[in-house]
Amino acid sequence: MSNSLSTTQTATAVPFASFAEPPVAFESGYRIIRRNGSVTPFDTAKIGLALTKAFLNVEGSTAAASRRIHETVSSLTIEIVTALTRRAEAGRTFHIEEVQDQVELALMRGGHHKVARAYVLYREQRAAERAKAAPTPRPEEPLLHMTLADGTRVPLDMTRLQVLVTEACQDLADVAADDILAETRRNLYDGIKETELALAPVLAARTLVEQEPNYSFASARLLLDNLRREALSAVYGERQQATQAEMAQRYAEYFPKYVRKGIEAELLDPELGRFDLHRLAAALNPERDLNFQYLGLQTLYDRYFLHIAGTRFELPQAFFMRVAMGLALREINREEKAIEFYALLSSFDFMASTPTLFNAGTTRPQLSSCFLTTVPDDLDGIFKAVKDNALLAKYSGGLGNDWTPVRGLGAHIQGTNGESQGIIPFLKVANDTAIAVNQGGKRKGAVCAYLETWHIDIEEFLDLRKNTGDDRRRTHDMNTANWVPDLFMQRVTEDGVWTLFSPDETPDLHDLYGPAFKKAYESYEARAAQGVIKVFRQVRAVDLWRRMLTMLFETGHPWITFKDPCNIRSPQGHVGVVHSSNLCTEITLNTSLDEVAVCNLGSVNLAHHVTPQGINHERLARTVRTAMRMLDNVIDINFYTIPEARRSNLRHRPVGLGLMGYQDALHTLRLPIASEGAVAFADESMEVISFHAISASCDLAAERGRYPSFEGSLWSQGILPIDSLERLSEIRGGLELDRAVTLDWSSLRERVMQVGMRNSNVMAIAPTATISNICGVSQSIEPTFRNLYVKANMSGDFTVVNPALVHDLKARGLWDEVMIADLKYFDGSLAPIDRVPDDLKALYATAFEIEPSWLIEAAARRQKWIDQAQSLNLYIANPNGRKLDGMYRLAWERGLKTTYYLRATAATHVEKSTLKGTDGKLNAVQVAPAPASHNFEVRACSIDDPTCEACQ
Repeated sequence: MSNSLSTTQTATAVPFASFAEPPVAFESGYRIIRRNGSVTPFDTAKIGLALTKAFLNVEGSTAAASRRIHETVSSLTIEIVTALTRRAEAGRTFHIEEVQDQVELALMRGGHHKVARAYVLYREQRAAERAKAAPTPRPEEPLLHMTLADGTRVPLDMTRLQVLVTEACQDLADVAADDILAETRRNLYDGIKETELALAPVLAARTLVEQEPNYSFASARLLLDNLRREALSAVYGERQQATQAEMAQRYAEYFPKYVRKGIEAELLDPELGRFDLHRLAAALNPERDLNFQYLGLQTLYDRYFLHIAGTRFELPQAFFMRVAMGLALREINREEKAIEFYALLSSFDFMASTPTLFNAGTTRPQLSSCFLTTVPDDLDGIFKAVKDNALLAKYSGGLGNDWTPVRGLGAHIQGTNGESQGIIPFLKVANDTAIAVNQGGKRKGAVCAYLETWHIDIEEFLDLRKNTGDDRRRTHDMNTANWVPDLFMQRVTEDGVWTLFSPDETPDLHDLYGPAFKKAYESYEARAAQGVIKVFRQVRAVDLWRRMLTMLFETGHPWITFKDPCNIRSPQGHVGVVHSSNLCTEITLNTSLDEVAVCNLGSVNLAHHVTPQGINHERLARTVRTAMRMLDNVIDINFYTIPEARRSNLRHRPVGLGLMGYQDALHTLRLPIASEGAVAFADESMEVISFHAISASCDLAAERGRYPSFEGSLWSQGILPIDSLERLSEIRGGLELDRAVTLDWSSLRERVMQVGMRNSNVMAIAPTATISNICGVSQSIEPTFRNLYVKANMSGDFTVVNPALVHDLKARGLWDEVMIADLKYFDGSLAPIDRVPDDLKALYATAFEIEPSWLIEAAARRQKWIDQAQSLNLYIANPNGRKLDGMYRLAWERGLKTTYYLRATAATHVEKSTLKGTDGKLNAVQVAPAPASHNFEVRACSIDDPTCEACQ
């Protein structure tokens, strides 16, 4: 064997010595399982040795090369150790091949492709040599022991392990229990801790997800065994465990004990103990535990299930029933309604928003999702608004603040005879408050600041998220959004002049929109020209627009939202003004100094209501009817942290029914998202949801009474969302949008006028970043991000494979190791893979492969039917100024109320090396530098930024 290896030679062995000192110190008590089953201490020096040998074989051993290799090996070793131990408790044991997988990944990630190739070939050759030299296996496995938490050693029950894995694979196509068991056995050793043994089959199944998506269900079922042991032991007060089959009987026995345990721990509302618990327990459906995918169940475990000092005592069906009971507290037939609500939630046909899931049935039932506030122009009011933010965020509310009334930089302050420092210093305080109040560690506190485009501080506002400049005037954690009036867009189109004002000199602009805003604004421009107004500045409208788009591209903020359509089409214009949207740009409710707008969210799982033949209207109508009742109940049960929120919510009773699983529904219907058929389906599906949501609210009004501010609303005039579209069209002088309807809106319109509405607002499409994970469907109205990638959120990193694509590729004989490798290499895209047929490339086109105009056109057709708005992310490959300008002008022209994140290809990256054995270790979405043609850094939002989860 040669002592040098050229880049063209095949790696066979690496005989070189490493450096004398290990690159990093390691003192955490981790251990390694060798291939012969022995367990040895984790030694980072051996990682450095393997890396050094690999580099020397490829790059040689000159003095210069050795210095460079030493630095590289040190850096890579730290990266490998961090990847292995991240989120792992001290003392965990790793298999030798898991470490080697991380070495391979680190080499690929660092761009050392030749070294990685040599390392891979060397591993393959050594594996072949071991297989050839391996002795005939003994018929009996050695007796292994398991170490319990108290240090007791007991024989390891291999029979139960086999039963558990076999049960987890039952009825799952293309899932092999033997493969999971083989991978699990590889990580067993004598004296293995009980916690490690519980984790071993879960990790084994997760490594196979990229080969077959159904292994995600198997992984979840294996995780369930751990959860059952933890929860049952906590409730019964002694060590317990049960298989899924045993839980068919045990759930009913466990449930009343669980409720009593929660009440004793002062976590559950004592009123839950007054339900007929045995009746509710009999209604639990243990088989629905099998419907979880791994990401969904792990998310629930980490962030939703109730616990005492970190020990979970809540099982999945108990969790759904707890939420259902919490929502049925005020019902007359509350057991009946709790069972109805439970059936809907546990089926995944509908899912309530995260605050509702967190807090329903608890002693602090803050169930609402979003809060919108207006910040007044005085010091007491500003700091009260910041305090309100903290109180609202404490129990998982997402916040939208309207900062437009606060006077701008240079404005006169009468009380001190000084000049204002503008809104920026106060935004910094609000930013830091959001960080400090982190919703109990369940998810990050999050707030979005809105500012109208005529405010004198708008240009500094645009810079808030930049990484350069005075850090005291930056808000790195706060979301920001432009509140754009139509007049500004018209000035941009005309290449006109735009005048910036301080609101203390133009106080009525804040409350005006449409023709009234135009008249007042032009009057103020005339007064400024006459010298009557002191603080103002004029800019070219198109220059400000370009800067808005540039900042959106560079920093991901501020988002573009449109004031006039939000107000002109608002059902509640008779009692107030919409001054902003919320954290995720889907809520459009009135705010004032004495009213904080509140919205209560939940989403229909559209994927469960569509078959290849189309929409299941009967099932969808039934789901929407029950969902609307649940959302309306939130308003009366809710725990309000400030009086302004309670006053507003009880007066107007708004809710926001949305949807998720839209992309999955398109796959079922065989409709490419970039097609006229998909746009038509967006129209059709939203019309059905809108019709049944309005009808359900009308039914609730007949049963419970109209909402107090109903009289004078658009509803009371027989103007439904589809009708309010004409108001916007009339004011703008036309609106190019299909107006077709298919349902009996005339009868519904008459009934709404006669009976009334229970809710001032009924629809809003939120991001569903977390609840769609729970249900195992595509997020909200989002296109497919990637067909194979690693998803990162607060629960960890997870391999995600498009199951519909895998099904189709298998049907055509195209799903194999080569296809998996190609998908990794091409970032989950089918387009560059020649052997994939064109129809599948179109059907499974990913977000950056489609023109954003398709998403805008589909959103415009949905907006016809929605009384609020939708969280619309826009994706653009190879962005430039012309594309961005055309995209956002189209959104305005089509009558959209809001847009959300702009996502650009330069801000994404997917690992191209193997994912096997590394699920939970990678971060697939990273910020990357902009193309060389731009003089700024791309900071567009990562696809799974946990702060985007604050609505749902």
